[in-house]
Amino acid sequence: MTTKRLKYRTITYHPQQVVLTLYGDYILHLGGEIAIDTLIKLLANFSLSEQAVRSAISRMSRNGLLKVRRDGRRSYYSLSDAGRTLLTEGATRIFKRKTAKWDGTWNIITYTIPERTREIRDIFRQELSWLGYGPLSEATWLSPYDMTKEVLELAEKLKIQDSVLIFNSRQVGSVSPNGIMNWCWDLNKIQQKYSNFVDKYQDKLSDHRQRLKAGEIIEPGECFVERFHLIHEYRKLPFYDPDLPLELLPKNWLRPQAASLFNEYHDLLANKANEYFDSAFQSYGNTRRTRNTITQTA
Repeated sequence: MTTKRLKYRTITYHPQQVVLTLYGDYILHLGGEIAIDTLIKLLANFSLSEQAVRSAISRMSRNGLLKVRRDGRRSYYSLSDAGRTLLTEGATRIFKRKTAKWDGTWNIITYTIPERTREIRDIFRQELSWLGYGPLSEATWLSPYDMTKEVLELAEKLKIQDSVLIFNSRQVGSVSPNGIMNWCWDLNKIQQKYSNFVDKYQDKLSDHRQRLKAGEIIEPGECFVERFHLIHEYRKLPFYDPDLPLELLPKNWLRPQAASLFNEYHDLLANKANEYFDSAFQSYGNTRRTRNTITQTA
């Protein structure tokens, strides 16, 4: 099969984001290593120039995310241990959503970090948000899940163990747990993100099915590009919604619908998307590998 440069719509991507997505969704399942010219050909589908790709790869190598192997005049890149950890942690957050029910306990983090170390304080807050905590006040954050182990590891990493206090507590008083949810998280904003995703990709899924039903042959390259867009947009959602317990959320909460839609459309695109990538991978001198079977769950 001939691999062509494909363009279906213009979306601006940061080159490093695209590279990491390709490693997580394709390259790791074919041995973990890819030639630089293959990356250049594949990323041209997303309007990224050769110079942009080479600059991104060079920067990721300097930052310790990638490592290079030289074979004559050709360069092959694979993820470093740090790069694999980054992808593994991200994939866990994105594709293995929490389903546990709330036990009525809040995990509360409070800290005293002075202004002179505000950079550490800002990193700590950012990491708490990534872990799924919401700010009850500037220096008090809480989660409906017990993330004590993760917070202790973070505090040790940042060397602020003596500045952080952690409590597990049940709430008393007149404010309902639902009220606390609205206090700490912008539920309307999160729901709107889900709504936008569902509206957009439900139409795309329906259109794809209709084209198949009509007997249209959909090119592997189109599936590759569309699957990339789907994954890229879906993976943003956990940044807004840290899998807050459904029993504390509005009854029409769209997370389950968005997850089901993602899985269905992803599966529909997967075979031909893999076919396109595998063709490019083999056409540009990479080692032939057997694709590992990976099941995504959202």
